[in-house]
Amino acid sequence: MIEDRLEIEREGARVEALLLRPDEFVEFPGVLFYTDIWGIRPANIAMARRLAQKGFTVLMPNVFFRYGPLRENGFEPADDGERKKVLGALFQAETSAQMQSDGAAYADFLGHCKGVRKGKLGVVGYCFTGAMAVHTAAAAPDRIAAAASFHGGMLVTDASESPHLQFPRIAARLYFGHAVEDKSMTGAQIETLERALRDWHGAFQSETYEGALHGWTVPGRDVYNELQADRAFQTLVELFDATLKT
Repeated sequence: MIEDRLEIEREGARVEALLLRPDEFVEFPGVLFYTDIWGIRPANIAMARRLAQKGFTVLMPNVFFRYGPLRENGFEPADDGERKKVLGALFQAETSAQMQSDGAAYADFLGHCKGVRKGKLGVVGYCFTGAMAVHTAAAAPDRIAAAASFHGGMLVTDASESPHLQFPRIAARLYFGHAVEDKSMTGAQIETLERALRDWHGAFQSETYEGALHGWTVPGRDVYNELQADRAFQTLVELFDATLKT
């Protein structure tokens, strides 16, 4: 496994990123990997590495660069008293408009990275960045062939830039894996999302993972569900195999 640390220029800042690929001398389809709200840390680096081992070149940018540079164990504070404050700041660090402009920039950067095969790209987001995966697909329809969201929150809002209103701009195949009892994506919101997907007439799948709570895919979290996390991973690989390797 080849792992490089890179920097991406964005708005006068340098966004730290990891690029992972299985082999130094082979080009693979490119995938953007957006972490959950707590940022890049060993658990999701391992998730990205596992995906790369399936035959992809994976770019993991610090999508919360406006909040701060990378930290070894992510942005989650050790002090529970600080948790709500930091969480609020992280939510404010990436607006919907920034998700679109950043996503398009990351897709362009990845398309020119060493080890990336020419052709369409994939994108996956978790938790807060499930919405960013959708916004990236909308902002770069000529580049993104597949976009996936796992336990994505706020995919349906009252705002004009709500992710579910972006579908008409998207050419990618979409996948949504929802959590149960998720306050950030309720049953009613899932129904609205799926109605918008049907009206869109694109290729999609949307399903709720039985017994899987918000954040279930990330090892080490108290809500981690190994069985359902493995199912989510296999589904993601199948999506990218079908759309990026043909």
